[in-house]
Amino acid sequence: MASSSIARPGDGASSRGDADRIDAPVGSADAQPAQTPPTDDNSAVPARSEEPLSLTRRFSLTARILVVNILPLALLSGGLFYLDTYRTQLIDERFKLARIEAQITAEALAGATRERQEALLVQIGREQGMRLRMYDAEGLLWADSFALADPAFEFDDISDDTWEQQLARWLDRTVDTIVSAEAVADFVEPEAQEADAWPELARARETGLSQVRLYDWRDGTPVITAAAPVGLNGATLLTVRNAVDITESVREARTTLVAAVLLVLAASALLSLFLARTIVSPLQQLAGAAQRVRQGRERDVEVPRLPERSDEIGQLARSVSDMTQALRQRIDAVDSFAADVAHEIKNPLASLRSAIESLPKVEDPDLRRELEQIATHDVRRIDRLVTEISDASRIDAEMSRATLEKIDLADLVRAIIGGRQHRAENDNHRIELDTRGFAAEVLGVGTRLERVVENLLDNAVSFSPPDAPIEVGIENDGECVTLTVCDHGPGIPEDARDQVFERFHSVRPDAEDFGNHSGLGLAIARAIAEAHDGSLVAEGRSDGTSGACLRLRLPAQV
Repeated sequence: MASSSIARPGDGASSRGDADRIDAPVGSADAQPAQTPPTDDNSAVPARSEEPLSLTRRFSLTARILVVNILPLALLSGGLFYLDTYRTQLIDERFKLARIEAQITAEALAGATRERQEALLVQIGREQGMRLRMYDAEGLLWADSFALADPAFEFDDISDDTWEQQLARWLDRTVDTIVSAEAVADFVEPEAQEADAWPELARARETGLSQVRLYDWRDGTPVITAAAPVGLNGATLLTVRNAVDITESVREARTTLVAAVLLVLAASALLSLFLARTIVSPLQQLAGAAQRVRQGRERDVEVPRLPERSDEIGQLARSVSDMTQALRQRIDAVDSFAADVAHEIKNPLASLRSAIESLPKVEDPDLRRELEQIATHDVRRIDRLVTEISDASRIDAEMSRATLEKIDLADLVRAIIGGRQHRAENDNHRIELDTRGFAAEVLGVGTRLERVVENLLDNAVSFSPPDAPIEVGIENDGECVTLTVCDHGPGIPEDARDQVFERFHSVRPDAEDFGNHSGLGLAIARAIAEAHDGSLVAEGRSDGTSGACLRLRLPAQV
């Protein structure tokens, strides 16, 4: 058997063979594989950049969800190009088979008579689905299996192709264009009947070696021809195979993959849009409600709470709704507080103005002294109001920035009681402290808790009858530390126990001079208690006697 070489239909990235290349003999320079230079792996790694991340911010959330879900499918569709490599492998195997078939057939024909040669051409052509031609030493055609018997195959007539076949051909051309496949010569029967009309036959006659070549039929089907010398007298054999099975196999796999990708792509797009809608729509509702709240055009804007959703979007909706409600309450409280401040300051200012305007008109020394006392009292009252108002307005801000520390409430109360006694601020009232031996440690701000205790004691001293004791008790039940300040005054009616903690609400004893209290003491005390996650309430005495008890509860420090 003569030595031979094989022509590849293209490199690993192409789906076609070289149309103008005829195989070179084994051992020639053309048959040596090309050496691929080594690549530097590091050069292929792109530098890190934040630009792609910033680019995504330009697109909507819906677009990003679609991209994230569709991108893997786009990568999956790359399997279409893998099928091109699969086609190349099939053609490579068919090249080898065509060469072997041509060589074996040539050897079988070499020693046979003419009648036997014609019979072999017909038999092999029918069994293998090929067309076989035999040329004599002068290169003239003297036997053709299609002329000796019915053709073993027919080329497809593309003029009557269905739309599916046209789509398949278009997809073939598209893939070839994308992978930059090498062009393949169209298969056209030469008009001349000489061997030299076939380039592969001419090369085989010249070199004495078998040759294989690839062509393309009009429908994209590969046509593989193989030429081999027959015997030693110069005769040659040409085989032609219409490899329609390769085209059908690749197109079937490609069609299945395309259908699967399109189906999954449609499902992914629908699911992505559904997911985007479930995320984007409530966010748009929240954004619209927040915008209306910011503009303040609708006082009763209802921020959707989405109670049917238990996911993060629902949590966000409820948090925004609660935040909006708290903001409205804060705004209402500020408005109310501003109105109360204006009202409370306006009264002493009016009194002060009246006294000052009357002074130049009064000549009686006693009346002038009385007006001066009124003016001094009003100035002190205004000063006290401004101080209390400033203190009340700073509580929330200061508590949000303050660092809590461990405080023993019993030690704090003892120090306050001792200081008040030293300064004679208890108005001759005896303060009885009962700590019952319990540790009373809490987390808080010492100066603020001191202010609470001072206000509670001031209130008890104001309402207690002369020489009546004031009972102070401290208890710890393991969860809360409770400070109770009880007096023996007239007490607080049950329906008014919440009102005493309102700003500027003040019901003073008859014996107390007007204007000595701002009406903010208990309001400030409750605000400080709540800022410590505690509470301050008013109750009646537990022993049934006349008097009031103010009870402060703070979380115990374990």
